[in-house]
Order: sequence, then structure tokens, then C-alpha cells
Amino acid sequence: MKSEFERDRQYDFQKSQFQFAAHIRNPQVNPPPSGIEDRRLKIYRELFFNNIEAFIASGFPVLKSIMTTDHWTTMVRDFVHRHQSLSPYFLEISQEFLRYLEAERIPLAQDPAFLLELAHYEWVELALDVSTDEFPEVEVEGDVLNNRPMVSPLAWPLSYQFPVHKIGPQFQPTEPPASGTHIVVYRDRQMRVGFVEINLITQRLLQILTAERLSGKQALRQLAAELEYPDPDVLLEFGADLLKSLRDRDIICGFS
Repeated sequence: MKSEFERDRQYDFQKSQFQFAAHIRNPQVNPPPSGIEDRRLKIYRELFFNNIEAFIASGFPVLKSIMTTDHWTTMVRDFVHRHQSLSPYFLEISQEFLRYLEAERIPLAQDPAFLLELAHYEWVELALDVSTDEFPEVEVEGDVLNNRPMVSPLAWPLSYQFPVHKIGPQFQPTEPPASGTHIVVYRDRQMRVGFVEINLITQRLLQILTAERLSGKQALRQLAAELEYPDPDVLLEFGADLLKSLRDRDIICGFS
């Protein structure tokens, strides 16, 4: 059994560790443990913050580019101070940062209205780039109408209020447009991440193909019925070209 002296020493050591960690995370609020030279603490403070900031900046380059240096630095410091990460891996810092934006960040007046949507869009690009998902072993070539098209697990249909794929230093809308933005972000067989803007009809077609094992023709006829389209054969002709285009991008990855 540990003596009372040993228990006290362990308690003091743990207390110092917590003080040190709290100070490194938020030096403006938490004082450092006593007896440590500030010159040395400064090295730890800068290394810690700069490493975290660099990983977040690499995952959200557009978001950083539209913020002032002070605004960006304040946000990253608030993330470091406020968020308790669920993952120990540097590669997942971007996902942790997104969780912070979704659930913990207290918005500031200078935050853009599209901040969370833009961050999510940038995170999706990174998540697909590093995803370990693989294309299923299915027949790649085939008739898009008479076979059953399969939507790739590496193709993510997304909907946003703002046109997130257009936002940058020269374009920062303050109000969402009347119609939303619909995008498929995908990774192809050459490991390239890309996106294509789609409309609600294409989005619904992808939903039908994901939910049900239908041939391309069956899925398009179901879509025509839902839309009460007056001439389904015209939709079939258009839909065949659309399915081929999606297959060329590996959004349709083959046939089941």
C-alpha cells in the first residue's frame, strides 16, 4: 500500500499535470503551475497551438481564407479550450473541429452565416479523400437502363442552403438564395475527389437507386410517376444520359 506521503506526492503531480494542460489549452484564462520558467512554457504553448492550427487550416483552407487573422486565431483557440476530443488521431482533428462548430461554438457577430455549411463541405472533401471505403466488386460495364445501377459508397449527395462550392474571398453571400444547393461529392477510382452540382430530380433518382434494387428503367419510371411527368419515355431518354454521366464519374460504380 502507498504511504500517505506517496499519495500526496502523486496528487500534487497530477494536479500540476492538469494545471499545465489547462494552461497550454488556454493560457489567457488558466495560470501555469508554479516553478516553471515562462520561457519554457512559451515553447510548449506555441508548439501545441501551432500544430493544432496547422491541421485545421489544412482541412478548412477556404474557411481560413475568408477570415481575418484575429477572427481565425480566436476561433481555433476557442476550439482548443472548449472541445474535448473523442479521437487521439491528428488525422481526425478536422472532424473534431466540425463537432465543435456544430455543438459547442458560441457564434460571434462577425461569423459568416454560411460558416457551418462551408466547414461541413470542406470536411466532406477531406473525409472522402482519406476514407478506407472501397468500391464493391460489381460489374462496371453494362446497360444503364436494363441493369441495376449501384450508387458508390464514395459518393455523398448533400444539400445546403448556401452555394458552398462557390464561396471564397471574392464571393461571400450574406443571405441564402431562394433555392438550395445540391451537390454530390465523390471519389473516383483514380483516388480523385470531385463534386458535381445536381438538381432535386437527380438527387431523388440517387435516393431511389440507393434504397431499392431497381433497374435504371424501373427507377426512372418510378421517378416519372412521382413527378407526374406527362411523357415518361422522354424522361427515360434524358435519364439514360444522366446515368451514363454519373457512371463516368464513378458516382454510379457499377451494376448489381
